[in-house]
Amino acid sequence: MNPESYRVQAGRKVSLSNWSTNDHAGLTKEGSQVLMAPLLEELAEWQERLYAESQQALLIVLQARDAGGKDGVVKKVIGAFNPNGVRISNFKIPSEEERAHDFLWRIHAQAPRQGMIGVFNRSHYEDALVTRVYNLIDVATAEQRLKHIRHFEEMLSSSGTRILKFYLHISRDEQKRRLQARLDVPEKNWKFNPGDLKDREHWEQFTEAYEAALGTSTEQAPWFVIPADRKWFRDLLISTIILETLKAMNPQYPSITYDPRTIHIQ
Repeated sequence: MNPESYRVQAGRKVSLSNWSTNDHAGLTKEGSQVLMAPLLEELAEWQERLYAESQQALLIVLQARDAGGKDGVVKKVIGAFNPNGVRISNFKIPSEEERAHDFLWRIHAQAPRQGMIGVFNRSHYEDALVTRVYNLIDVATAEQRLKHIRHFEEMLSSSGTRILKFYLHISRDEQKRRLQARLDVPEKNWKFNPGDLKDREHWEQFTEAYEAALGTSTEQAPWFVIPADRKWFRDLLISTIILETLKAMNPQYPSITYDPRTIHIQ
């Protein structure tokens, strides 16, 4: 499995029809489970180093269509981290106070501080996706917002925040199956939102909006298109990319100013 093959190259125009939703890189579910356990342990170890160093930050952006698996990634992958070093933000309809500011005002306030991993479960991209599809803004305004987002991410990157953006790429058939499960299984009824069906009617429009958003991929803030029809492969691939990124950041434990050998605890 080569994680780089799922990265959107900077400056490349994206057509989601060219990206598989069902790829598994030749792995099996059983084989992935063998790989996943030690991977999650390593993630926890490197997060501890990041937290202890407190000189860098990591921002993870999760975007997907309804039932794409954002909450599943938070549970299966982000759940490996110590909660003290993670902040999860979910951006819903802006409040009156938030609407009185620029659209990135509320986003910046949730950016991770040094030593932390921030997770945006839906993100600043919503203001160039949903608003565009439902004609709350025109295409030109959406493109201008994406330009502002690129500059915002450049600023975060230059300030010591590494950024990973994951688009969980789910097929229309798989989304239908998952939405139906939310109706068929009583324990999942709470997950169903009738508004999801309205978004589903705008499948092609959302495709166009996501393709435009994926065009913001840069070396400093890359997008990865993650095949999301197979939950187990989705989680394995995202875990691998996050681990490789943490290793590249190479956080170090801080130097101590005492000699542990001279301290005797009574």
